[in-house]
Amino acid sequence: MVGVRSSIKKLIPFLVLSGRRIGEITEIKEAVAVAALVTKQASSALYAETLPPYFSCQKNRYARNVGRTFPDYGSPRSKLFQFLTVKKFFSGSSARKATAYQLFEEMPHRAPSSRSTHFDRVFSLIRVSTGQGDLTFPSTAHCLGLKIGALHHLPVLTSIIMTYSRAGQLYHSRKIFNEISGKDVIIYNAMITSLLDHSCFEEAIDLFSKMLSCQAGFNSTSLLVIVSAIIRSGTLVQGRILHGLAFTSGALSDSSLCNSLIDMYAKFSDIISAELVFHEMGSCRETVSWNSMLSGFLYGNDPEMCLLYFLKRARDGEKGDSVSLSCALSATSSLRELRLGLALHALSCKIGLENSPSNNSVGNSLICFYSACGESWAAEVIFMEMMIKDKISWNTVIEGLRLNGEIGEAFHRLYEMQFVAHIRPDKMTILTTASMCADEMILLKGRATHGFILRGGMEADSSLMNILIYMYAKCDRVEKAHFLFEQMIPRRDPVSWNTMISAFTQSGANKTAQSLFREMLRDSLECSSATLLAVLPSCDSLQFLLFGKLIHSWITKSGLLSDNLVLNSIIFMYINCGKLKTAFSLFHRDSGKEDVTSWNTIIGGCLQNGYSRQALDAFLLMLREGNASFDFITIVSVLSACGNLELLSEGMLIHGLTVKALLGMETRVQNALMTMYGKCGEIESARSVFSSGYNLNLCSWNCMISIFCMNKNPIEALNLFCHLDLEPDEFTITGIVTACTQLGSIRHGKQVHAYLHRIRLHNNSVICSALIDMYSNCGRLDLADHVFQELPTRSVVAWNSMIAAYGYHNNGKKALELFQQMCHHSTHPNKGTFTSLLSACSQSGLVTEGLHYFYHMFREFGVEPDAEHRVCVVDMLGRLGELQEAYRFIMQMKPHMESGPLGALLTWCNFHRNIDLGREVAEVLFKLDPGNPGYYISLSNMYVAAGRWKEAVDLREMVEAKKLRKPPGYSLINGVSIS
Repeated sequence: MVGVRSSIKKLIPFLVLSGRRIGEITEIKEAVAVAALVTKQASSALYAETLPPYFSCQKNRYARNVGRTFPDYGSPRSKLFQFLTVKKFFSGSSARKATAYQLFEEMPHRAPSSRSTHFDRVFSLIRVSTGQGDLTFPSTAHCLGLKIGALHHLPVLTSIIMTYSRAGQLYHSRKIFNEISGKDVIIYNAMITSLLDHSCFEEAIDLFSKMLSCQAGFNSTSLLVIVSAIIRSGTLVQGRILHGLAFTSGALSDSSLCNSLIDMYAKFSDIISAELVFHEMGSCRETVSWNSMLSGFLYGNDPEMCLLYFLKRARDGEKGDSVSLSCALSATSSLRELRLGLALHALSCKIGLENSPSNNSVGNSLICFYSACGESWAAEVIFMEMMIKDKISWNTVIEGLRLNGEIGEAFHRLYEMQFVAHIRPDKMTILTTASMCADEMILLKGRATHGFILRGGMEADSSLMNILIYMYAKCDRVEKAHFLFEQMIPRRDPVSWNTMISAFTQSGANKTAQSLFREMLRDSLECSSATLLAVLPSCDSLQFLLFGKLIHSWITKSGLLSDNLVLNSIIFMYINCGKLKTAFSLFHRDSGKEDVTSWNTIIGGCLQNGYSRQALDAFLLMLREGNASFDFITIVSVLSACGNLELLSEGMLIHGLTVKALLGMETRVQNALMTMYGKCGEIESARSVFSSGYNLNLCSWNCMISIFCMNKNPIEALNLFCHLDLEPDEFTITGIVTACTQLGSIRHGKQVHAYLHRIRLHNNSVICSALIDMYSNCGRLDLADHVFQELPTRSVVAWNSMIAAYGYHNNGKKALELFQQMCHHSTHPNKGTFTSLLSACSQSGLVTEGLHYFYHMFREFGVEPDAEHRVCVVDMLGRLGELQEAYRFIMQMKPHMESGPLGALLTWCNFHRNIDLGREVAEVLFKLDPGNPGYYISLSNMYVAAGRWKEAVDLREMVEAKKLRKPPGYSLINGVSIS
């Protein structure tokens, strides 16, 4: 007793200093009264003695605040039934109903004990300090409670548990809780709250199930707290059971609990149940109830209903608060409803919430709304007028600028945020910045973002590392992305795997992507539809067909084939592998479920793999069946197919259909129309679409320049470039360099080269490849080599252009040396590389080397030979006069004969005067490509050279009868075309 008194004497100065604060926060008598009210085994006499007269009249109010508890059923059998039933539900059972509980007539009370004034002051001190989060106070309060013998007092233990929790010492809270023998509902609630504060949601749910099985019972506060845990880590079944407990116990009169139930159902996408709870509240509905419903509709991706509820409340005369307006503005952002958003903006100004210094939510929602509607200038005005700009405001305006393509302004705002407003970027800022760097392929700023993450010690955040992997992959730095992925071994999540698999797929490393997919399955990670969408594009050729079939079987077994995106990806995979019959069979198997995306997949897949005729047939079938309406993506694909097949009349019909369907104003449709007319040789029609085009972009100008080059009209291309009022990109410059190449004018080429230095595009690999071709065709191999040597990073296209340049100038040995350097620099060759290399060997007579690379290109480099490579081999053999050897080489391709190699052989038969072999080859060509007049003319020239005039005349008459015409030749002198 002496020790206790001495301890209290030491605390007196501290208590005196803290007395005013204690008095401001709580009344000691009120705290004692509440503690006595909820003590479990208090008798009515003790309760009457403890409760002051003032608080006696408030007994009912305290009862409502604390809640009601539930009885223990008495018999062991009843207790066992109660425990097993509820425990079964909360352990993930599929049962649907909870056991009904009867209410206690009176709540259990904590037993008061006779204690001194010092005890009450210490207890009040502990309660006041609970929410302060002081790291040193919990142990001090614990020791003090131990010294004065207060650890048998449940309110003190409750406060100590909460104090440890607020200080981040959950371990001590658990330990104290486990040592308590007579736990009541309040101390259970305190422990569950502590677990929630530390994100131990599953443990909180388990503790609640134990709470139900003991004599403590539960109250509305218990249900309110556990709803939060179920939202974060539970299931909808558990939520329904909790709703049943609330209903049978009569706790649904608590509006806060009902609001939490609405939020829970909305988070589980069960909007119907949320609405039922909302309507059952009746007159008890309050502002929070309405806001919970509005946010629930937003979370459930139903912005129309969110607006309907907001308008319904507005008709009842309730204007709502900042949360209501923010939800309504978010709904208008999703729907892009500009007029309704303007009305909400006016309402926010009327009730003074637009620039409220205490709450920025409405202002931030307005910024988001105007950005989503493409009115970034209005979003900027709202942002500038905000009295107080927080992190959310800055992040919202930066994200809005990113969405509207104003990347430079977005980075300027990021600079102002850090160095003018002195606000440190957070996770959302970094995610937005990294996304901008990825979308625009700005590697330098992306690396700066990476450095900021490392300096801030945020590399442990998986989402930030995932966006960095995505950024490096988009910037063609797959090796750096893979390095980050390897560093994430203990923290990899499914998003990390999906991002890395997609990165390898997009970079062409198909085998690596498939190996990573197998490794993911070995690690027993959950394979979602996103994973399948990442790995399926790696099956893009016949050699990967078996792997694609295995994935198809695995998808069918796992039941993911019902997902339309996955099904479309499988169809696209079969088209890429050349299995059109399988793709169409799979497409029609789910007849009636096809949507416009499915049809676009079929049409676009056929188009991308060279099956233009099949793409048109699929479009006609789509129109005939009529179960899905086409969109502008369908029209763009069909117009491309018409252009590839040079079907002018069909293309004009599609043009008319486009106008009729009101899709002619779409910029991408206009560009496709220009390209189609250009491929069909109708330059004037393409020019007409361009001149009358609405909202033309840089791609439109690039299309028109390319059309002029495609139709051998480089002067028009240069004139159009001179009138360009937009900033040119690499495609524009490549088209202009191609025009200079066609002109054969090195003067214009040098001017374009100088312009590239001025706009800082002289190191672009694609443009430099075009420059190499231009200088090579103009006879300046030295300048072509200079451009190549000045490149800081050489892409495979640049290597191909330089190898072709050496071959064009009959320097095959130098071309072979360059190919060896390319392999030494770890640049993987592609089909274009071997076309340039084999052509160089053919031009220089290096037959042995050329045949060696042809027969080893697939075995060593994984590049499958195609028609162009076989033409080069025939050309090699033809130059040496090995016509029979070339013919035997072509015959190996049966039954899939190709016109290209046969046409090359026919040319060499004409050169070497081998009429018999030439006639045999020509007869095969007449069957393969009867519409090509060149083959008839070559054979006719052979007959004329051999003096066989009758055969030559008969062949000429056949050409005239079939109305075949050879395109006229032309010459260029100083850029002027002479036919």
